[in-house]
Amino acid sequence: MGVSRLDVFYRRLLLTKLFIGGWGKPEDLKRIFEFRKIIGNREKCRSLLPEDYPVHINKTEEHVDCHIHDGFFFSPLEHLVPGILPPESVKARFQFIVPKRWQKNRPVCIHLAGTGDHFFWRRRTLMARPMVKEAGMASLLLENPYYGYRKPKDQLRSCLKNVSDLFVMGGALILESTVLLRWLEREGYWPLGMTGISMGGYMASLAVTNWPKPIPLIPCLSWSTASSVFTTGVLSKAVNWAELEKQYAINSVYEKEIIKLLDYCGADSFKMGPDFPKPMDSLEHLLGLSRDVSASVGETSKAAREAEAGLDLLIGAGPEEGGTRGDQLLSSGNNTGIRSLHANNTLHGKKTDSSKCHRPSLHQESISFMKAVMDECTHMANFSVPVDTSLIIGVQAKEDAYIPRTGVLSLQEIWPGCEVRYLNGGHISAYLFKQNVFRRAIYDTFDRFCLKYPDLQ
Repeated sequence: MGVSRLDVFYRRLLLTKLFIGGWGKPEDLKRIFEFRKIIGNREKCRSLLPEDYPVHINKTEEHVDCHIHDGFFFSPLEHLVPGILPPESVKARFQFIVPKRWQKNRPVCIHLAGTGDHFFWRRRTLMARPMVKEAGMASLLLENPYYGYRKPKDQLRSCLKNVSDLFVMGGALILESTVLLRWLEREGYWPLGMTGISMGGYMASLAVTNWPKPIPLIPCLSWSTASSVFTTGVLSKAVNWAELEKQYAINSVYEKEIIKLLDYCGADSFKMGPDFPKPMDSLEHLLGLSRDVSASVGETSKAAREAEAGLDLLIGAGPEEGGTRGDQLLSSGNNTGIRSLHANNTLHGKKTDSSKCHRPSLHQESISFMKAVMDECTHMANFSVPVDTSLIIGVQAKEDAYIPRTGVLSLQEIWPGCEVRYLNGGHISAYLFKQNVFRRAIYDTFDRFCLKYPDLQ
């Protein structure tokens, strides 16, 4: 199956780089990987959090068909791995959209945010409010760490500074989802389920691996691991490989110490050999999108930045929550930071030897290391299998260039019994035009749960 031209073209319009700060502090990566060994095992996590972890509602709005409650609690990750979260992300915020009239039972679906989904406007407008009207179903929208009110002051828009930030986000969301599921149970809601689109689908899947009961899971436009997203998908072109390669070459801790902490060794692991699908360097040729287009985009940076801000508004924050227009046009600061980093030739305050940064195999080594650390913290096979995989319905785009499925284990291989539905088209078109299909999968999964477990209420 080919890849979507729209996915490739859309990616080329976005100029901002991912992981401009590099891999993250080695000591943070070590702490994350050690904690992953705990949180990846459901049995070890049973007593990790108190059953009555405090959750607070601080605002309620009444609408024609629903009540919208704003709430908060403090992320358990701050207690378990102190200092790993940026201060702005410690307070977890959520919005709870509850129908005034229930059609059947009191079902609640937790929606985790995809890339660029700051605050709550997007999920509330495209998913939660329609679900109230169509099915009388409540939705709880949790704000991701590093996004919206939880975004660090020095982070540019949605671009995580460090690779380690993605793993911290995942660990926090697993624990925070557990807090919210327990709170909803105490409040008498049933049945409960989880969903998310793109990155939100990955995070919802990870959260469900930690839940000790059968639960509906609907991951949309996500797959079995995030490693392919950043090594072979179109987003691999947005990764700041120059900085990652430099840090990997200069600091031996990555290949001598951190690599030893990685447990994942599945059939698609980097340990099975270096031969996995190459990044999408050939996509431009395949789709007739020459590199000259990139040059012209770069030469008209002001127009491109405005286009990027407009696209981010299209699939990002809504008008009442997304900050100022000035905040959305700051992408030009990105390249300056990268240039100054290279000009100073320093790493964590120390002088570096630039000769180490030019070994021929460095780029491939860095890609392999990225695959290894991503698989460690995001590969579903490195976590417990959900209690009942028949309650999982995934929705995929056949021509998704953001979420490559080639060269990695499938969801069906990892979770036998789950269902995967396929849409024509790519990632962007599915996100923009197939929200109704995602909602249908949610309703079907909840119905399946109620038929199979009518006595679990």
